[in-house]
Amino acid sequence: MCSWCWGFSPAIETLRDQYRDRLKIALVLGGLRPGETTPMTASGREDILHHWRQVHERTGQPFRFDNALPDGFVYDTEPASRAVVTVGGTDPALIFPLFKTIQNAFYAEGRDVTQAGVLADLAAELGADKDAFLQAFDSDAARARTQAHFRQARQAGVRGFPALILQQDTQLHSVSNGCLPLDTVRAAIDSYLQPAV
Repeated sequence: MCSWCWGFSPAIETLRDQYRDRLKIALVLGGLRPGETTPMTASGREDILHHWRQVHERTGQPFRFDNALPDGFVYDTEPASRAVVTVGGTDPALIFPLFKTIQNAFYAEGRDVTQAGVLADLAAELGADKDAFLQAFDSDAARARTQAHFRQARQAGVRGFPALILQQDTQLHSVSNGCLPLDTVRAAIDSYLQPAV
């Protein structure tokens, strides 16, 4: 539920395709607003919609602005993150598809992806068993694995989203921080993949 991550989504898909034989690409969820409990204010809503418009203008990614972030909406990103972690525990092949589906549902369709039922429906659309998903999603184990993702992102030095980190052995290298042009990201990845001269 990070608008710049949604804007960067097509680049991620391209990078996953182009580097599939050279890199193992994993999704680590950073938890933009995990555990938020306060309903969004009118000024907070306008602030976020301003960012959404910027992302749309810069990337062309679709957004539904009408009735977005309705009164009383609590912008808690933990449930969406936990949904991705949950499918990763049963079918890792669904991690990136569900991540993208949740983003699309939230930004382009205006669905409330803080709700377990909505997340279960999205997972089921991709072939996950809805009841099994809900049971796993509501478990302490899924909550703990989600918190582990958030810690891993912080330990890697991630302070903004999207962030791409390249790991070589035990060394972590920041490839990009923010929604950078695809060619810039590709050049950064390639520079790390070049053998030392």
